[in-house]
Amino acid sequence: MTAIAATGQETDNPSFTYEKKGRWLTHWEPDNLKFWESGGKQTARKNLIFSVFAENLGFSVWVIWGTVVTSMGAAGFGFLEGLGKGNPVAVSNALLLTSTPTLVGAALRIPYTFAIPRFGGRAFTAFSAAMLLIPTLGLAYFVNQPGTPMWVFLILAALAGFGGGNFSSSMANISFFFPEGKKGAALGINAAGGNLGVAQTQLVLPLLITLGTHLTAKDPAGYRFGITLAVLVWIPFILVATFGALRYMDSITNAKSDGKSYRLALTNPHTWIMSFLYIGTFGSFIGFSFAFPTLIKANFPDLAKIGWITTLGNLAFLGALVGSFSRPFGGWVSDKVGGAKITVFVFSGMAVAVALIMVALDLKSFPLYLAAFLLLFVLTGIGNGSTYRMIPSIFSATAKKHASEHGLDLTEANASARRQAGAAIGVIGAIGASGGYLLQQALRLSNINFGTMAPAFWAYAGAFLVMAAVTWWYYLRSSFAIEKAPSLAYANV
Repeated sequence: MTAIAATGQETDNPSFTYEKKGRWLTHWEPDNLKFWESGGKQTARKNLIFSVFAENLGFSVWVIWGTVVTSMGAAGFGFLEGLGKGNPVAVSNALLLTSTPTLVGAALRIPYTFAIPRFGGRAFTAFSAAMLLIPTLGLAYFVNQPGTPMWVFLILAALAGFGGGNFSSSMANISFFFPEGKKGAALGINAAGGNLGVAQTQLVLPLLITLGTHLTAKDPAGYRFGITLAVLVWIPFILVATFGALRYMDSITNAKSDGKSYRLALTNPHTWIMSFLYIGTFGSFIGFSFAFPTLIKANFPDLAKIGWITTLGNLAFLGALVGSFSRPFGGWVSDKVGGAKITVFVFSGMAVAVALIMVALDLKSFPLYLAAFLLLFVLTGIGNGSTYRMIPSIFSATAKKHASEHGLDLTEANASARRQAGAAIGVIGAIGASGGYLLQQALRLSNINFGTMAPAFWAYAGAFLVMAAVTWWYYLRSSFAIEKAPSLAYANV
C-alpha cells in the first residue's frame, strides 16, 4: 500500500494515510491534537460539509409528500379531491400518504446506523443519496399518469422513507470523524442541516407548483406539470451529492460498531424512557411537519384565494423552520439550566399550545391557529435539544453510581457511559421518528371515526402532560440528580 495523505498526495508520514482504492483512512486519531491540527481537522470538516448536503436532501425528499398531496386533488386524482373542502376521505388519504414515509424512514434508521461500519461512510453516503432518485423519478413519472391508483403513490411515499434513514447513517458517520470535545458541535450542525431540509421543501415546492400552473394553465394538466417541476428540481442536487460523496468523502477503517454497548443500552430502562419522551419531541416535530400543509388546507381552505406568493406551503414551512432553529437553543439552554427541567417546561408548553390550536379552530381564527402551531414547533425544537442533552447525562450519572457502589474504575465507567449513550441515541432516534407516524395516524383515525381531529389533539395534550410527569418522576426528583452530570459529546445533537 502506498502512503497517501488525506489530500491525495504521497507522503513520508504514515500517521495520516488511507488506501488509494476506495479512500479508506487506515489511521484516524482525531483525539490526538497533533494529528488533528496536521490535517485531520480539514479532512473531518470536508466530510461534514458533504454529509450535511446529502442529509439535507434526504430530509427534503422525505418530507416531499407533505406538500405534494395538497395539490394532487387539483391534479385530477380523485382519492384526494375535496381536500380543501374538508372531505374526510380526502383528508384521511392525504394523512395516510404523508405518514407512510415517516414510518419507513424511522424503521430504516437502525439498519442505516449499522451500514457505516460495514460499507464505509463514503460509499454509503453516495448510495443513500443515489437512492433518493427512486422516489423522485417515480413520482415525476406516475403523477403524469392521471389514472394512477392510490396504492402506487403509497409505494412511492414509502420509498421516500429512504430520505429519513439518511439521518442515522450521516450522524453515525460524522461521529467517527471528530474528537470527543468537538462531536457535539459537529453533530449539531449535521442534524440542523438535515432538519432545515423540511423547511426548504415546504417553501420551494408550493412556489414551483404554482409556477407550473402559471406557465401552463390552472387545470389538472397544469397542476401535474407543476408537481413534476417541483419534484425534478431535486434531481441535479441528488446527482451532485452522490458524485461529491464518491469524489471527496472518506471512510474510516476503525469505525466499528460496539455490539456490547448496544446490548447494554437496549437492556437499560432509561433508553426506553427517553425513547418515549423523544416520541413527544421529535415525533411531534416531524409528524406535524408532514401534516401541517394538509391541516392548513383542510381547516382554512379560503387561504388558497390569497395568491401565489402566500400559498399554503409558504405558510406551512414556517413551522419546520422555527423548529429547526430552536433545536440548538434547546441544547444550549439545557447546558445552563438542566435538560430535564427544560423538557418538563417544553411538554407543559406543548399541551398549552395544543389547547390554543383548539381555541383557534373554534374561533376560525387563522392568525391564532398559525401562532399556536409555531409555538408548538418552537417547543418541539427546544425539546429535541433538551432530550438529547439528557441522554449522555443520564448514562454518565448511572455509570458513576454503579462504579461507586461496586468499586469499579471511574475512567472506564465514563468511557462505557459514552459508548452506551451513543448506542442509545441511535435507538432513541429511530423510535422518536416513528412517533411522527403515530401522530398522523391518530389524526387520520380521529377524522374517520369522529368526523373531526379534535379528539386526537386533546389526546396529544394529555400525552404531553404525561411525558412532563414522567420526566419529573425519573429525572428531577432528588433521588436521581442527573443535572450535575457533565455535558458529553452528544449534548446538543
